[in-house]
Amino acid sequence: MLKFIDDFAGAVSDIVKSICYFMAGTLIVGVPLFILAKFLEWIL
Repeated sequence: MLKFIDDFAGAVSDIVKSICYFMAGTLIVGVPLFILAKFLEWIL
């Protein structure tokens, strides 16, 4: 039973970690692109 709980906690940890990496990548890539798009929209 303890092995199952340990594996389950590891799986949940991996899922949360991958979601955090996805959100960090979105912020790193998406926010500058959004700002650039708004800036170009404002100029043009």
